[in-house]
Amino acid sequence: METMEVADLELIEACYEKAVLLLHANSSEAGILAATITRKAAGRNYTAIFGRDAAICALGMLVSGDVELVRVARQGLVTLAQYQAPNGQIPKYVKPETGEVDFWYTGCIDATLWWLIAISFYDRLCPEEQLGAGLAEKSALALNWLQCQEHQAWYLLQQNEASDWADIMPRSGFVLYSNVLWHWVKRLYDLPTARHTRDYANLLFNPYGNVVPEKRRPRLLVHYIRNRSRGTPFYLSFVNFAVWGMEIDVFGNVLAALTGLAAPSRGCELVRAILALEAHRPFPLRVVGRPIQIREPLWRLYMHRHRQNFPWQYHNGGIWPFAGGFWVMLLARLGKREKALVELTRLARANQVNDWEFNEWFHGLTGEPLGMGGQSWNAAMFILAFRTVIDKKRYVY
Repeated sequence: METMEVADLELIEACYEKAVLLLHANSSEAGILAATITRKAAGRNYTAIFGRDAAICALGMLVSGDVELVRVARQGLVTLAQYQAPNGQIPKYVKPETGEVDFWYTGCIDATLWWLIAISFYDRLCPEEQLGAGLAEKSALALNWLQCQEHQAWYLLQQNEASDWADIMPRSGFVLYSNVLWHWVKRLYDLPTARHTRDYANLLFNPYGNVVPEKRRPRLLVHYIRNRSRGTPFYLSFVNFAVWGMEIDVFGNVLAALTGLAAPSRGCELVRAILALEAHRPFPLRVVGRPIQIREPLWRLYMHRHRQNFPWQYHNGGIWPFAGGFWVMLLARLGKREKALVELTRLARANQVNDWEFNEWFHGLTGEPLGMGGQSWNAAMFILAFRTVIDKKRYVY
């Protein structure tokens, strides 16, 4: 049961100011860096312009009202466009100073999705600059590349293992997180099949509902899952041929509720389920509800990479403050403003650890700070969550 908690507005204001300062410190002529420049960060490529990071950061930088941060946000999106692959894919990261362009081992599907989302967001907040018009050809190429990754009957993106933000997790085939973003992109760009993507996502990722697919293959797949698993209030993390994810992608479920893949009533159900999991404690947000254990069928040897993805760590149950920003926005969208302020306080406390380190992630059980410090998307998402709650405005829809 939730204990009575109150928001700390002074701490929230302090965190906002620190977030703006961090984004200025992490700015470069090519765009926003993923993290503060240190020898450790450079060794792990965190000082590059990342496709997903720079795009997500742009959302918060744009609502900050800071002219310089808006300029850097724009430049990051333009830099990524300059290094777009001939087939339309946006890179995982680029290093303009050396010309290095990285597309990860098995592709990086969400960099392209977030880049398109950020361009649309920029056009909405700064229409006079016509960024979208200037990048229209490259945006069309990016959309075409994504459509080439789409199942031609189910309107859902298909992907390899470990090829989105959770890049050492075994999700593959139809992945919830990527398809939530795909549905969002389709709505932002008025693609005519947005409704089909939403409908098939709700059929495949929520196979325990009352709707039975009309088409034979999705119907068989849904029946297969239902007959071999127990129902859950959450969307499945992924669905592939005869295998699916029940570890609970908390972040993917939050995005589904926030961006309209899930109906508002379903969003309220998901919030209740997340609170029951205590995925918001000690800080928001633990990105997996029930981590994949080492001896389980979904465990992969590559999850040992850097000794990061053990249970309750990194993508496999770690706490990610940037994801907590989306959680706060979801609460605000559903009319839970007081709860959103409490969670914004939790988020400020996470960023405050180690004298405002803005740490990358925390252990999912102990709350121990781990990963890289000085994370730009922590700062940017705090700003966006703050402005959403304080301005009482839906910036994300």
